[in-house]
Amino acid sequence: MIKQLPKVIVILGPTASGKTALSIKLAKKFKGEIVSADSRQIYKYLDIGTGKVTKKEMQGINHHLLDVTLPKKKYSVGQYQKTAYKAINNILKNGNQPFLVGGSAFYLYSVADGWEFPKTKTDWALRKNLEKKTPPELLAILNGLDKRRAQNIEQQNPRRLIRAIEIATQLGGVPERQNNPKYECLFLGIKKNDEELKNLIKKRLLKRLKSGMLSEVKNLLKKKILTDKRAKELGLEYKWLTMHLLGEISYEQMVERLATDIWRFSKHQMNWFGKDKRIHWVASQEEAQRLVKTFLK
Repeated sequence: MIKQLPKVIVILGPTASGKTALSIKLAKKFKGEIVSADSRQIYKYLDIGTGKVTKKEMQGINHHLLDVTLPKKKYSVGQYQKTAYKAINNILKNGNQPFLVGGSAFYLYSVADGWEFPKTKTDWALRKNLEKKTPPELLAILNGLDKRRAQNIEQQNPRRLIRAIEIATQLGGVPERQNNPKYECLFLGIKKNDEELKNLIKKRLLKRLKSGMLSEVKNLLKKKILTDKRAKELGLEYKWLTMHLLGEISYEQMVERLATDIWRFSKHQMNWFGKDKRIHWVASQEEAQRLVKTFLK
């Protein structure tokens, strides 16, 4: 007899599409708790810039994996997966329904598909040396170690390139990823047309700026919670606002480039999600509710 896996509802989609609002409505309806799958909301103090849900917006629904660590520290997908498993299992133990919600594809799929990571030791000396190199230089190194991985990796992402080089150096190559799912998942996606999503991104950006996003970044830099370098590494809001605060670009340039960057990021997210045929793209809360109800029977 095949053992039935615990059920988890995954809500995904591009930035600004409305994942938070939908997940809270569904969690209220189905006795749920929410596990965040956002690669920047795990950091303390990054609130306005990451669009972190507020206590008021939570409407009494428990949220997990927010404010896990300090932003100076780097948090790997492997670390996230272990913490997410623990949170989901605790929710299930309490008799509640886990909702895995976010737009960070690596975080989402590491849990939903049960990625198994190569067992390697952290080589700090190697990483420190590689951090001085540009993405094209890192790609060339990886290509010399593992041509297959070099062809299918994010070629402009230094963090992924460095990790791949570290694995390939220790194992002689980057092994094909193995999946060992711990849960049965229902994938719900929120999809907007391009014009609607662009408007939502711009509207949300202006709202965050009005809410004090620039002051948030300024205080993080002033209190040395973030260095200039680390703020830029975090990308999007933290990158462009830091560049403005350092006098490298004007306020108008900051807003324009940030809006463009967020839009590009949303397209990147949809490239990931668009390949997944398991996703039910929902147009309304009612449609999502029907799917969840059927799934949980």
